[in-house]
Amino acid sequence: MSQTPPPVNSFAQMQAGRPTGPLVQGYEVIIGFETHTQLTTQSKIFSRASTAFGAEPNTQASAVDFALPGALPVMNKGAVQRAIEFGLAVNAHIAESSVFARKNYFYPDLPKGYQISQFEIPVVQGGTVEFFLGDEKKTVRLVRAHLEEDAGKSLHEDFIGMSGIDLNRAGTPLLEIVTEPDMRSSAEAVAYAKELHKIVTWIGICDGNMQEGSFRCDANVSVRKPGAELGTRREIKNLNSFKFMQQAIDYEVRWQIEQLEDGHAIQQATVLFDPDTGETRSMRTKEDAADYRYFPDPDLPPLVISREWVEKTRAEMSELPRVMAQRFVSDYSLPEYDAGQLTQSKAVAAYFEGVAAASQQPKLASNWVMGELSRRLNTEDKGIELSSVSAQQLGQLISRIADGTISNNAARQVFDALWTGEGSDVDAIIEAKGLKQMSDTGELEKIIDDVLAANTKNVEEVRAGNAKAFNALVGQAMKATRGKANPAQVNELLKKKLG
Repeated sequence: MSQTPPPVNSFAQMQAGRPTGPLVQGYEVIIGFETHTQLTTQSKIFSRASTAFGAEPNTQASAVDFALPGALPVMNKGAVQRAIEFGLAVNAHIAESSVFARKNYFYPDLPKGYQISQFEIPVVQGGTVEFFLGDEKKTVRLVRAHLEEDAGKSLHEDFIGMSGIDLNRAGTPLLEIVTEPDMRSSAEAVAYAKELHKIVTWIGICDGNMQEGSFRCDANVSVRKPGAELGTRREIKNLNSFKFMQQAIDYEVRWQIEQLEDGHAIQQATVLFDPDTGETRSMRTKEDAADYRYFPDPDLPPLVISREWVEKTRAEMSELPRVMAQRFVSDYSLPEYDAGQLTQSKAVAAYFEGVAAASQQPKLASNWVMGELSRRLNTEDKGIELSSVSAQQLGQLISRIADGTISNNAARQVFDALWTGEGSDVDAIIEAKGLKQMSDTGELEKIIDDVLAANTKNVEEVRAGNAKAFNALVGQAMKATRGKANPAQVNELLKKKLG
């Protein structure tokens, strides 16, 4: 277990010593994230009220959620359990004792006039999230993850000119995950958010539904000249899609640079992204911790987590994506990039392992799952659970490539037939379509002799060192065999006959 890191609340502290990234118009972009993940408990964090989505407004808020006189909060053990699981998943320190505080502010959707959260001593401290940006491995450090309750929701009915408050969400358990400002581009920020989304859904602590508000990201964005003082950050609130996340950050970066180039100062603020205009707009001046007047909640004792509880949780957790990725590298000799892509979800990982077991060709299995299969699924907007080709079928297909029965081109034709339901048995499709590669070496040699006799000019050019002429001969030989020859065998025989 890692040692408890010192508390870090200063943005300047968090950015100290970080490497620079790619520049935008001569400015360095600095991004940190705060992500609110709704925990998958059936009841709220301090009451027994339901967390089910879609109920009629104000039907799932209890006296505890309102903090009515005499109503006392009681900690939901399931929420603590999920916080422990997240801490273990990111190699963080789980605090043996953490404290709840009241975060005071006044807003219509906050029925108590304060939010119960954690400030000085969070339950999860430190940790890292690793991911790939292209083929480059990145690491984002986490500052903390703390438990808190959600607020309600303001509903604005523009067509009747009225607003209302739905307090069903009030008291819903959240785990707020805060990063160091380690990201240096919108692409890196989106890659981090996708990896975090994968982790919390993989371990089952959050359903990850961004449209329903289960996974909400706030991006703190600032820019500065390399070597200059840190820029003033603006927080983009409630980004609920990865597409809008990238658009919002890119716009905000451009806007801040334009302001600075025009001689204006950036004011710290909370902003919202409008997907219709593609712009961010200021919502309110950004508060600092002092503005919330945090103080320990007098109704809640310190949250104490025993080492036994942590170790029991560790022992019962399923294989984590980073551990599975390491196993794929060691057991299947896959590149780290492949292993990372194949562990994007449990379903993808299970499918790959099924294909690898059926074919005994893990690298080919990886190539097909990440390549042709993913392309088809993306085209039809399907999850791998709805794949028209089973792992067993794809494994059998890959086996026929590996043993030389069919070429890669023929394999794609077989895959098409499997996908469209034209057939279900790989060998039967190969037979019906006449896709077997030529296995008679004598017959292939005769065809190559005929090709060489009919293309004497190319033969002379090859012997003069022209590589393109050799490729032309390969093409002629494959054409003569109607694509049924093994290309590697054709190359070998041509080289032999040409000396």
